[in-house]
Amino acid sequence: MPTLSQLMVPLPVKSGPDDLNVGAELTGKLDKEEVVKWLAKFYQRREIKAAATENGIDNYIYHQTYLSFRKFCLEIDKLPVDLHVTFSDIIAGACHLDSLLPYFVRHAKQVFPHLECLDDLKKISDLRLPANWYPEARALTRKIIFHSGPTNSGKTFHALERFFNSKSGVYCGPLKLLASEVYYKSNQRGVPCDLVTGEERNFASVNKTPSSHVSCTVEMVSVNTPYEVAVIDEIQMLKDPSRGWAWTRALLGVAAEEVHVCGEAAAIDVVKEIIMSASEEVELRRYKRLTELMIEESSLGTLEKIRPGDCLVCFNKQDIFWSTRQIEAMGIECAVIYGSLPPGTKLAQAKKFNDPDHPCKVLVATDAIGMGLNLNIGRVIFNSLIKPTVNEKGEKEMDTITTSQALQIAGRAGRYGTQFSTGYVTTMKNEDLPTLKRLLSQHPEPITQVGLHPTAEQIELYAYHLPHANLSNLIDIFVNLSTVDDSLYFICNIDDFKFLADMIQHVPLPLRARYVFCCAPINRKIPFVCSMFLKFARQYSRNEVLSFDWLGRQIGLPFACPNTLLDLVHLESVFDVLDLYLWLSYRFQDLFPDASLVRDMQKELDCLIQAGVAQLTRLLINSETKVSSGTSQAVEAEENRPVLFTKKTLYSHDRNAIASGNPLSSHGRLADRLLSEGLLTPKMLEELKKEWQFQKDCEKESFEASNGIVDKSNLAKHSKNDPLNTRRLNRKRRT
Repeated sequence: MPTLSQLMVPLPVKSGPDDLNVGAELTGKLDKEEVVKWLAKFYQRREIKAAATENGIDNYIYHQTYLSFRKFCLEIDKLPVDLHVTFSDIIAGACHLDSLLPYFVRHAKQVFPHLECLDDLKKISDLRLPANWYPEARALTRKIIFHSGPTNSGKTFHALERFFNSKSGVYCGPLKLLASEVYYKSNQRGVPCDLVTGEERNFASVNKTPSSHVSCTVEMVSVNTPYEVAVIDEIQMLKDPSRGWAWTRALLGVAAEEVHVCGEAAAIDVVKEIIMSASEEVELRRYKRLTELMIEESSLGTLEKIRPGDCLVCFNKQDIFWSTRQIEAMGIECAVIYGSLPPGTKLAQAKKFNDPDHPCKVLVATDAIGMGLNLNIGRVIFNSLIKPTVNEKGEKEMDTITTSQALQIAGRAGRYGTQFSTGYVTTMKNEDLPTLKRLLSQHPEPITQVGLHPTAEQIELYAYHLPHANLSNLIDIFVNLSTVDDSLYFICNIDDFKFLADMIQHVPLPLRARYVFCCAPINRKIPFVCSMFLKFARQYSRNEVLSFDWLGRQIGLPFACPNTLLDLVHLESVFDVLDLYLWLSYRFQDLFPDASLVRDMQKELDCLIQAGVAQLTRLLINSETKVSSGTSQAVEAEENRPVLFTKKTLYSHDRNAIASGNPLSSHGRLADRLLSEGLLTPKMLEELKKEWQFQKDCEKESFEASNGIVDKSNLAKHSKNDPLNTRRLNRKRRT
């Protein structure tokens, strides 16, 4: 990390508004060449450098101040009287060169204002005793109960039973899905409960009065409202490099008589230490897994061995799409769940998979299933054990999953109370099975540090002392000067916050509003979402209402059902934009007034995305046949020569190839884009080409059959070379 001095931007210093040059009248006009000569000697003196260091001026500030001081002395016609007289005396030999030191130090504090208030800044960013930030919690004698156990052990169930039976309570979950599930369960049991997430607030009562119970995402928990019982789920998340601060805040700050903490045993010691700093004690309750989990002795090897109740876990979309394509090619319907899908789509896919009467019996998912969804899984199959991660420096790395992740995902197999009384786990590849066995035989490493994050109030105090620094710069300075108990705490990753701060730096916003905008939970890797974030900030800065009609024009209403993979990806990004609107409407209701309309639009969009996911194989094929719905602005930007129709768009790169009946014979930019982004692999592309050719052959044979000229030899050739094609052709005949 750069030093504090390097984070400081030098400020220009101007002369006073005096009309008269009093110094020149007293001692005469200065010889600028002499001034330059004496300033050079001043800069080189060791005694001056030592004295500057005593005043907090390091080498970087010393050099920058000298450059600014020299420019000031040479370019300003009316120097301050005392400085002008001192220069005149030095040139005349009437005083020593070191007499310039007080003026140099004064100038340094004007160029670098932090030199005047460094002690105050250090006090503001002293984070060594975060327990003292929450006086309401410290005023109580809280009872802390840690429910420790693996997945499917019933730890959260027991904590929630206390929540449902309390006079008042709050549940803090890691995801909207979990918060929503507790919200519905509580109301179904006759315990009125409100739902609070970053994007919405749902009241249990018709007249919208607050209920005694609240289910919320952990970032939204109030540390000022008193409760009888609080439940903090997935407490091991306090080690998360980005979101860990929210669990730390909830653990130390929730004002509840009883605090029930649920999570892995790896968090026990660190929770005890944190609670000890608040002069409180922890009662430990351990749970064992309710169903048996067994590691199979052999890997799956091929998708042909997949069976009902299986969940294939992949760690990137490329593998998700490829595996889904292969499984459905065998005539097996499968559900698909990955992180960027809307919550409604995830729930719909989970419901389809869990329904014993539905033909869908196989699930393909990312580690998004690790928490937030109840799934009746019989066997978990790891497609790979390599997952992209973000390290402490914010850099992306590819590494083997951790023991904690392996246990969390594998533990989803064998859910208590379902037909899968025993859970099984294995890998797709033989070489991964020993690694999986090793991971599952270990205990997660004990958590030693938990996250903290600067608050809006702390940043406002910094801005008061450093009014010329931008928000990103203030955050850097805060982190640089912050003092934490390194044995227990760390500052959470702030790269996303700084990215958004830099993006809207040129937009005129009040500091508090700017801070709120930069806390928005968006994926900075999606350009469309980032561009809409910038538009929202600009519209807000002009004090112009972001109406439903305005939003509709920006995102391209009306929507259409996706016809290609990029259509689906684009609709997912539009859903994220609507989430962003709702998140901001919760905080700026006056300028984001149409939250209810946007929520209705989001439900319609969720249905379209569900329809797209249900036909994932068709979308993959259409991506190469260059058929796309009109909503696919991402595709339109990629393709330079679209031919527009009423509802669909045909992207023709190789018209001769299309005319010959095989648009995949020479794929264009769309295929290159999908390959480069990892949405397709060369192997998948070859499969799609074969699929296209097979469809053309089927159409030809169907035409010949309808005219009484069936070529049986050709049919035999298909049957011999591809049994799968035989089954498809037979289905097509029956149709």
